[in-house]
Amino acid sequence: MADIIRERRSIRRFTDQPIERDKLERIIEAARWAPSWGNLQCCEIVIVEGIEEKRKLAGLLTAKNPASRAMENAPVLIAVCGRPDKSGYYKGKQITRYQHWFMYDLGLVSQNICLKACELGLGSVIVGSFDHPEAEKLLNVPGGCELVALIPVGYPDHSPSPPKRKSVEDFVHYGSF
Repeated sequence: MADIIRERRSIRRFTDQPIERDKLERIIEAARWAPSWGNLQCCEIVIVEGIEEKRKLAGLLTAKNPASRAMENAPVLIAVCGRPDKSGYYKGKQITRYQHWFMYDLGLVSQNICLKACELGLGSVIVGSFDHPEAEKLLNVPGGCELVALIPVGYPDHSPSPPKRKSVEDFVHYGSF
C-alpha cells in the first residue's frame, strides 16, 4: 500500500479505454469501507458515465480549471456527496469543534477512491472548484445532501513526475508544536 500512496498522481488526461465493470465495483467497494465519524457513513455517490452529462458537468468548472478536459474525457466521473447533518452530530446536536466534519469523512472516501484506482492501473483527480448548486441540480442531489467533489477516473494518458514534498522534519513535531 505504501507504494500506491507514493505513486498516486492527479491525472487529467485519459485514454479512451473504458473501465471494466469489476474495476469500477472494486473502487466503489473501497469507498464503502472508508472510515467515517461514528460509523454514520454520510457518503452518497453518483456514478456518471453519459457523455452529455460529463460535458455539462465539465462546463460548470471554474474558468481555466486544468481538470476541464479530464471531466469530459474520463470514462467515469464519481460524484462524491454527503449528508452534513450525519457527521459530527449526536442526537441532532453538533458535538465536534468543526461544523463541517462530513468534509473530513468525504475526504477519506475520496482518498480511498483515488488509491484504489491507482492500485488498479487507473488514474484520477479530485475536482472541487465548480458551480456546486448547478451540478447538484444536474445530478438530482436531494435536499439534505451536498455535492463536495467530482472525481474523473480512467486509464492514464500520461505519467506525471512526483511533486516536491516537504521533509518530515518540516512538518512533524514531537511532544509539542
